[in-house]
Amino acid sequence: MKSFAIIGIGNFGRSVATTLCKLGHEVLAMDISEDRVRDIADHVTAAVQINVTDERAMKQVGIRNFDCVIISVGEDIRASILATVLCKEMGAKHVVAKASDDMHAKILLKTGADSVVRPEHESGVRLARSLVSDSVIDYLDLSDEYSIHEMRIPRVWVDKSIMKIDVRRNYAISIIAIRRGGRIIVAIDPEQPLKADDILVMIGSNKSLKKVESLGI
Repeated sequence: MKSFAIIGIGNFGRSVATTLCKLGHEVLAMDISEDRVRDIADHVTAAVQINVTDERAMKQVGIRNFDCVIISVGEDIRASILATVLCKEMGAKHVVAKASDDMHAKILLKTGADSVVRPEHESGVRLARSLVSDSVIDYLDLSDEYSIHEMRIPRVWVDKSIMKIDVRRNYAISIIAIRRGGRIIVAIDPEQPLKADDILVMIGSNKSLKKVESLGI
């Protein structure tokens, strides 16, 4: 079990906090709004009303004791920057900050955030990709060049085994899991034929995954 401090419990912060708690982790939710704190209190380990730019108040909650601090006050740029600086100065092990745009993200990284998320931007990109592709169901960017794609099986691969297709040599990708009829198969038999309703989870370069996507479904 890990411990998380969530600073700012708007829609994004609340979703992160409640999900982490459901997964069995210790979650402290913090917000300047008394109403938000009251609403989430029964769904997390603890919830406190706090001004995240108040250094003395932040010290009292013991920020340095948490495995990860998530700063989700992305709309208030000044508050998110100050909270990031304070958390790092107080010895926070890992700080994830929510940004509203590219410039905000750059500033947060410069002021000490270990990583930055832009939920609205990422959701928009994800939606756009799903709208223009018949085969890609979901994806996760690992870097600028590599991704994990969850994709419907190309028609030309149906009833063929991974060994016969030779995906690594011919497409420079790896199939790391198969979603089949509600089951997730991770111990994949490379000699077993793939089925028409298989959903493949693949990892590779964006160029290689695009090549697979172009095969059609």
